[in-house]
Amino acid sequence: MSERWPRARVTAAGVAVGAALLLVGAVTGRPDVAVLGAAPVVAGVLDWRRRPGGAVHATLEATGRAAAAGTLTGDVTLTAPPGTAAVLVVVRRHQEVVREVLVDVDGTRELPLVVRTVRTGPQTLADVDAQGIGPGAASMSEAAQPVSRTTLVLPDVGHLDVLPLPPRLRGLTGAHDSRRPGEGGSLRDVHPFAPGDRLRRIDWRVTARRSPRLAELYVRREHALAEAVVVLVVDSRDDVGPDPLTWRGPTVPAASDATSLDIARRAAASLAQAYLSAGDRVGLDDLAAMRRPLPPGGGRRQLDRIRQALAVTAPVGEARGRVRAPQVPSGALVVVFSTFLDDDAADVGVQWRRTGHRVIAVDVLPPLRTAHLKERHRFALRIVRLGRENRLAALADADVEVVTWHESPASQLTQLARRSQRRVGAGAR
Repeated sequence: MSERWPRARVTAAGVAVGAALLLVGAVTGRPDVAVLGAAPVVAGVLDWRRRPGGAVHATLEATGRAAAAGTLTGDVTLTAPPGTAAVLVVVRRHQEVVREVLVDVDGTRELPLVVRTVRTGPQTLADVDAQGIGPGAASMSEAAQPVSRTTLVLPDVGHLDVLPLPPRLRGLTGAHDSRRPGEGGSLRDVHPFAPGDRLRRIDWRVTARRSPRLAELYVRREHALAEAVVVLVVDSRDDVGPDPLTWRGPTVPAASDATSLDIARRAAASLAQAYLSAGDRVGLDDLAAMRRPLPPGGGRRQLDRIRQALAVTAPVGEARGRVRAPQVPSGALVVVFSTFLDDDAADVGVQWRRTGHRVIAVDVLPPLRTAHLKERHRFALRIVRLGRENRLAALADADVEVVTWHESPASQLTQLARRSQRRVGAGAR
């Protein structure tokens, strides 16, 4: 038989007080005092005899990935020996107690776990502790082995309507008008019938007006439909929160704060979804990781690959500097997501622009909280801000378009798209 649970200190103290009252009543001849002490003594003895034996076990399993609203779900399974009155369950996240409940367990019980989070990437779903309580709380089991589960939170996607396009379009399919003649796009011109033209392209009204005797036929020619190639480049070297005091040292950003890398993941996933839904090809690269980039592709599976790659993107040690900017396909639109707290991301953006690519720099630094900063901290932050503003100004001087993600990114992207509608093949969606 399993070893019985140890007695609870509170119950032992109650029995001791009851025994003392019984002794005082017997010595002083006070039956009323003895009666007061008899109840806790009898109850304590009976509960001790009913103490369960055995261990309490807890398991935690994640039931799904993060939803669009940042919800994580899991199942906590509790197993308790016969005679257990209740099980105390404590749920912690980031070393903080978020819920403490007392549940009735008859053998085995499964509890749903729902966690709200603003973070993305790999993270701990929860840390769960469990401890059994015997009848009348007279005994308590040893605390069960704490259990935890790590899950991967994929970035959610936002809705974006009008997006900028690269100066040159590629391919023979897509949703954008190319400069080449073809089918499916807007009207290019009206041209005399030539070998290879289809009869259904004949414009009889123009033919009747220009050649009443039908000496010559005229056909309507359209622009071919083409696709854009977009390369998303994430700078994962920095993962800073809205509190500048957490940028250096052992202090980490609060769990309720979205960091710059969380914003970059969501921004990149939103742009990928918008371009892929229009039939374009999208690739992904990381400035800090010396690994093979995700090549441009299309379709729903490409979006899943991009979200998966974004979720596992994280700072790993000290990033090595790049001698030159990573190579991207010819004529691609390059979108760089960075905090621009140093020169590396800005330098590669300028290099891409000088080689003829259209480059958009997305600033993912979250809005800062500075009310609690001391004077020396404010002075240091001012110096950092001046350097950052100089980099963004240098990008604008180099014809790199800058978008601040926390300031209505949809409207800023729309303005960039309208600005590129000056010639065929470089317009907005």
